[in-house]
Amino acid sequence: MGVRTASQIKTWRMTSISMIYSNLNSSRVTRRRVACAHMPAKNVRGILCMLVAVASFSVLDLCMKRLAETYPAMQVTFIRGLASLPVILIATAYFGRWKDLMPNRWGLHLLRGVLQVATLYFFVYAVSRLSLANAYTIFMSGPLLITALSVPFFGERVGWQRWAAVAAGMLGVLVVVRPGGTELELGGMAILGGLAAIASATAYALGVLLIRVLQPTETSIATMFWALSLTAVFAGVLSIPAWVPVLWDHWYYIAIMGVSGALGQHFLTEAFRLAAPSVVAPLEYTALAWGMLFDWLLWMTVPSARMLIGAAIIVASGLFVIHRERLLAARASQTTSTAQA
Repeated sequence: MGVRTASQIKTWRMTSISMIYSNLNSSRVTRRRVACAHMPAKNVRGILCMLVAVASFSVLDLCMKRLAETYPAMQVTFIRGLASLPVILIATAYFGRWKDLMPNRWGLHLLRGVLQVATLYFFVYAVSRLSLANAYTIFMSGPLLITALSVPFFGERVGWQRWAAVAAGMLGVLVVVRPGGTELELGGMAILGGLAAIASATAYALGVLLIRVLQPTETSIATMFWALSLTAVFAGVLSIPAWVPVLWDHWYYIAIMGVSGALGQHFLTEAFRLAAPSVVAPLEYTALAWGMLFDWLLWMTVPSARMLIGAAIIVASGLFVIHRERLLAARASQTTSTAQA
């Protein structure tokens, strides 16, 4: 090996330093890729669970609409509450979690049962008068109502941006409902069905807020079990005067309702466990696609232009609220981290 000149030594040193920095950067990039590979994988599983949950609940709603063609809305509400109870009880017995069913706040559970009956009854009535897509469109205003009602119930601060989104979403509901409209075109809707869907969304929003009150003292399975049980009891009593004997041809609808309801609840819980709400919550709007598909396949109904415009306004408003809440949560987390540092 010959003697290196000063120029060669300088070149060799620069090449060595460049190789060291290249290796360091490569290692950092690899670590970033590994971290990113784990995070999206978990989010992907959460997204898939949410898609399955929405599909399961859409099948459940389809069965309720089918039954509402033959039975009164309150009787269908009773059947909905009763159908999923065997699945919950079997799962509870299998895992030996009977203690988790014990309630601690009976009064709030009774109120939740009343709200659950109202939510289901008005929704069943809505789908008996409207297409699934139209009923879904109006019901999707529920998250916006939750934002609005959280102010008087929990004293939460809602900025003008979210208030504007809530107002826009309500405007979208008016576009779909079209107060004063008289024509009932293909894909149109009856005004009573629209009002029922609004009432269902309102009762749903109040029920969600009540779950937040119950959450510190009640288990998730207790909240779900008693809501369904009390729904079955209350709706069962109220449906007696107009009771229609259940036909054998409809029992498979009831079985599908029980299984799809239990599956939907399971995958919904898994979705929020695996991924952040801001990731999976927007996927609830995929129910609109299922509604339009079922309407077309089973009733040969296509959505009207008015319904599509209203749906676009409501979905955009809901997505904006989710986006704002994610930003506010990130700022709050950053502020807390800075204060702790």
